[in-house]
Amino acid sequence: MIDREITAKLGSLARGFPVLSLTGPRQSGKTTLVREIFPDFAYLNLENLDVMAAATEDPRRFLEAHKDTGAIIDEAQRAPELFSYLQGIVDDSGRMGRFVLTGSQNFLLLEKISQSLAGRTAISHLLPFSSAELKSAGIFASDLDTVLFQGSYPPVFDRPVAPEDFYPAYIETYLERDLRTLKNIGDLSLFRKFLILCAGRTGQLLNTAALGNEVGVDHKTIRSWISVLEACFIVFLLRPYHRNWNKRVVKQPKLYFHDTGLLCSLLGIKNADGLAGHYLRGSIFENHVITEQIKAHYNRGERPSVFFWRDHSGHEIDLIIEDGPAIKAVEIKSGTTLHPSFFEGLSWFSRQTGLSASECVLVYGGDSRQNRKAGEVRPWNDAVI
Repeated sequence: MIDREITAKLGSLARGFPVLSLTGPRQSGKTTLVREIFPDFAYLNLENLDVMAAATEDPRRFLEAHKDTGAIIDEAQRAPELFSYLQGIVDDSGRMGRFVLTGSQNFLLLEKISQSLAGRTAISHLLPFSSAELKSAGIFASDLDTVLFQGSYPPVFDRPVAPEDFYPAYIETYLERDLRTLKNIGDLSLFRKFLILCAGRTGQLLNTAALGNEVGVDHKTIRSWISVLEACFIVFLLRPYHRNWNKRVVKQPKLYFHDTGLLCSLLGIKNADGLAGHYLRGSIFENHVITEQIKAHYNRGERPSVFFWRDHSGHEIDLIIEDGPAIKAVEIKSGTTLHPSFFEGLSWFSRQTGLSASECVLVYGGDSRQNRKAGEVRPWNDAVI
């Protein structure tokens, strides 16, 4: 088993909360992880019809049977009636870390938690492997295009399955199993077109009206579909930074995918070599660097405080990382050779905001780490700020 960085945090949370909730995309390793951390807990998978029947027919009895020994309830959002009963049981027991809930449909799980388990559960998110986790296991690729094409879903690394085989199958399964349970999506071919168009807009400002025109649906439908992809950890929206140094700043979010392997599959990229001259390679690399920051935050048990900044004159910073009152400005360039133009955005931004060189970072596709007048330079394989 590849060690997960979030393990210690989950163990700590189990000592202070009666319920742990771990959400993330399908196949990100949630079940494997919690069964490793809590080996003596009963494992109850609500996708098993018999287990589901027991949970829905007599929720109190189902939970009472495990209040002393502990239980992992997988895909817990499938039986929302459990949550109200769980509240009373954990309040009466007073014991910590007795129940672990996992789910791949984040908004359903969080909705039920907010209603019944507020203050009683610690909510964590597990995304596919981080680069640090793959490095620790000795299976991190030395080539950037390979890293981007492979993505980071565990089956690509722990099964004899190639990325070009895994991701198309994952997309098909996801479409058939999850989306139809979340939204009334009757025309899956239309939704697939929407997914592919989203992939082509990676790193761009989200324009739901323009996207709807291309797909052939209205902007409200696009917003609804985006919310589903967000809830299932397929895409995320990077928001513009709220501190305005210039009144003429854009207010639309940018669209990114949680995994570059899945993104490459949707773009029709067949192998790592196909990335070299691809017109979106820079955006895919940018996507990778931003998701690495998000994974690092989640693995520490923190809510990611990441944004971008752009004004209407074309000035832009790819990533703003907020840490309390302090911020880091990050520019992301996929080129392998440092060029003075790489620093132009950081230099302009630091002049407007007063940021020092130590607060400015350039992540690029090369291999060296340096300190320059405009800021710190980090290579692609050491991108977590």
